[in-house]
Amino acid sequence: MKYLAIDYGNKRTGLATCDPDETITTPLTMLMTGRDLLNKIAEIIKTENIEAVVIGLPLNMDGSEGFQAKRVRQFAEQLQKQLNITIHFQDERLSTFGAQEKLEQTDLSKKNKSDRLDAAAAAQILQDFLENKKRTYAPSDD
Repeated sequence: MKYLAIDYGNKRTGLATCDPDETITTPLTMLMTGRDLLNKIAEIIKTENIEAVVIGLPLNMDGSEGFQAKRVRQFAEQLQKQLNITIHFQDERLSTFGAQEKLEQTDLSKKNKSDRLDAAAAAQILQDFLENKKRTYAPSDD
């Protein structure tokens, strides 16, 4: 299944996708969060043949949902209404940190790393989702 991951933020929203076999996640782009965001995402979903969406849910370190998690859920509700697509949530705690670590290993300039951080965080969210999915549905060795 081909997924689109969304790292929704107040100013910027990162997007990533995976191959249909769900083995390779790829940072796609960063969009400015604003009025046209849903339309731009809808266009990407159509052109990339996306079958479902994974949205990073910013939980507090204790696992509770705060103000930003509520904003993300509101965004997901708007997206669902506009596109009628399956939406999954993935705990995104530490996804930006993981993305920063991966970007630090590249030869990109500091500005290029900063420009790619949101999409890299979305790729991390999608990778975590796919790994959890494999663990959840893996056959047991009983």
